[in-house]
Amino acid sequence: MAGILWALFGIAAGACIAFQAPINAQLGRGLGLPVAAAMISFLAGAIVLGIITFVFTRAEGTVLDWRAPAPWLYVAGGCLGGFYVTAAVLLTPRIGATALMAFAIAGQLCAGLLIDRFGLLGVAVREISVGRLAGAMLLCVGVLMIRML
Repeated sequence: MAGILWALFGIAAGACIAFQAPINAQLGRGLGLPVAAAMISFLAGAIVLGIITFVFTRAEGTVLDWRAPAPWLYVAGGCLGGFYVTAAVLLTPRIGATALMAFAIAGQLCAGLLIDRFGLLGVAVREISVGRLAGAMLLCVGVLMIRML
């Protein structure tokens, strides 16, 4: 049962990304500067997550260890997310939400295969099986079909 709940959680997260792209694209059009929409998206998310972090640390009585992570970890995820959100703001009006999601998923899958295969960033090494490779290829074919047909 827990596996189904995690899968549904992942699907919900993906749906949020699909809705986020056109929302931010509208915001970018309204502001007249797409990168400003990405900045506001991250600012709003940072405020909400800051409040949630505050509530959880108080409720659990925990203290964050700000010195434990390597310094680059404080900026890398935000920079990658900023690139994605800015790209989504720019691409959604040009290619549509479906094509953007298809390309994004294909990119995530290909990067995920490499991360797993080489154990990058502390992830356990997982071989690229025939099934994984076939699944990635089928997804890439699906991306082409979504964009070209």
